[in-house]
Amino acid sequence: EVQLVESGGGLVQPGGSLRLSCAASGFSVKSYTMCWVRQAPGKGLEWVSLIPAGGDSTAYIESVKGRFTISRDNAKNTLYLQLNSLKTEDTAMYYCTKDCIYTQRGQGTQVTVSS
Repeated sequence: EVQLVESGGGLVQPGGSLRLSCAASGFSVKSYTMCWVRQAPGKGLEWVSLIPAGGDSTAYIESVKGRFTISRDNAKNTLYLQLNSLKTEDTAMYYCTKDCIYTQRGQGTQVTVSS
């Protein structure tokens, strides 16, 4: 059974940092393209970042380039998203997705950026 469990969210001031984790089971994260998506209050799902299967060529939505970093630890079968220089507009529920299919995501972790 495929399972994704996100963690690491929280309340942080503008300019702060967080590290999100996504523990996967039932499949190997190194064998699939993995994505992070987010959903801000009252808005739809928005793709944030991806890391391809078996590779390190990452991609980001323009608004987070230079601030967010996606990575994975194959030994721990875990996907990460490092969030730096956070802005209020980054406030959202963050999800990891298997194969970048939005319906294949975990329960999410809430990131709130507020002073």
